[in-house]
Amino acid sequence: QVQLVESGGGLVQAGGSLRLSCTASGTINIINFRLRAMGWYRQAPGKQRELVASITSGSITDYVDSVKGRFTISRDNAKKTVYLQMNSLKPEDTAVYYCNSIDPRLRTDWGQGTQVTVSS
Repeated sequence: QVQLVESGGGLVQAGGSLRLSCTASGTINIINFRLRAMGWYRQAPGKQRELVASITSGSITDYVDSVKGRFTISRDNAKKTVYLQMNSLKPEDTAVYYCNSIDPRLRTDWGQGTQVTVSS
């Protein structure tokens, strides 16, 4: 079984930055991790979980419009880790952030996520 552990969230003022990390462990090796397209998702109170950034095995990235130009997703396959650099944070970015595979067939159970709170 694969576990994903997110970290790096916190409380930050509007305009600030945070860097989130998501590390995979369990029954996944570096090769298999490298082949997975991964994504960062977020869920705000009372809202559905949404995909905000994705990165393919070839490191092609994509973003939801609301975070383009502010967020950057990257990966370190040797560490089985995906990152999300978040700059110019806004109060509407407040949410619990999760990572998981883009392919629903490879998706693991959702982890605890990491809370990001942006104050105005």
